[in-house]
Amino acid sequence: MVTLRRITVKNFGPIAEADVEFGDLTVIVGPQAAGKSLFLQLMKLLVDRPSIVHELRRNNIHWSDAAEFFRVYFGEGLGGLWTSKTVVALNGHQVPHSRLQTTKGKPGEPKVFYLPAQRVMALRDGITHPFSDFRSGDPFVVRFFSDNIHRLVQTEFAGREKLFPSEGRMNQAIRGALAKALFGSFELVLDRKEAQQRFVLRGDGASLPFMNWSAGQREFTPLLLGLLWLMPAGGAQRRDTLQHVVIEEPEMGLHPRAISAFLLVVLELLRRGYRVYLSTHSPHVLDVVWALGLFRKHKAESRDVRRIFELKASPFIDEIARTALRKTYRTYYFPAGERAVDISSLDLGDDEAAVRGWGGLTAFTANIGDVVSDVVSRGQRR
Repeated sequence: MVTLRRITVKNFGPIAEADVEFGDLTVIVGPQAAGKSLFLQLMKLLVDRPSIVHELRRNNIHWSDAAEFFRVYFGEGLGGLWTSKTVVALNGHQVPHSRLQTTKGKPGEPKVFYLPAQRVMALRDGITHPFSDFRSGDPFVVRFFSDNIHRLVQTEFAGREKLFPSEGRMNQAIRGALAKALFGSFELVLDRKEAQQRFVLRGDGASLPFMNWSAGQREFTPLLLGLLWLMPAGGAQRRDTLQHVVIEEPEMGLHPRAISAFLLVVLELLRRGYRVYLSTHSPHVLDVVWALGLFRKHKAESRDVRRIFELKASPFIDEIARTALRKTYRTYYFPAGERAVDISSLDLGDDEAAVRGWGGLTAFTANIGDVVSDVVSRGQRR
């Protein structure tokens, strides 16, 4: 079993250098094309290499060298990520590229469940798609996530019409928060009247196909299905072999209230024993992470966590809140072409701009505030 404590990367695509020690919840921020997604995909490859190689071969996908393997895994155009200057180390031990593309013995089960930024592709037209429906140049994490969702619908959700909100997969408080923020009076159902069963939103006397959903609903529904899969029905806390959950840009298309509801689900994943890794462009996500970090430092109470999410006390919610106060939180800023920075303190008074500006997520707002303040001061002097 691979223990995941720390990954060090140098000269890997746009990543000049990154030395990341993981917490129970690890958040990565930074501009587009800075390497956040590549780092997280590399993390999955380091942990799940045997199962990934097996899955590719099972789908009759082959490669002759490292460049071709990286193109198959990371996606078309990315075969040259690894150069003679690349260094990758897992828990302080350097990993050669030859080890990443081969495996011996049994494949084992994946330890990392990956929800990619392109997850909407898993539900295009409201229909799930297996691994083989994608092009060979599409990233592995997209294809494998889609295949997981496709199998979920074919097996555990087989014969069920209403998928959300429904009892059995999430606590009522979490279901209610997500339903209110994302779906209003509508329910997510499987319409089996067509030749292919498809997802629709049903309510208020209407049945809305995928293309008539809001952008947030289209982006969030595949994520929701992944979250439902991570929370088995019955007494099981989590999927047997899974330890890590990666979620890229969960905020896409979402109102801040919906982001808060999602973050409540993240706390539930932590309570169930998963470690969670997020990439984000949302200051709202870091607002909550910042608060939880300070709560842990200053010995806050469960009621303080409840206040963030505007929740009433209950045994379940208080258990989530107590869990949140025990967990560790790490945040890293990935600037384009520069060394990644540990900004875990999220200290607004820190001397380093990357820390006090939360990796650039608050810097623009602060600059607007400074300009507005200057304009108001000038106006008052006239």
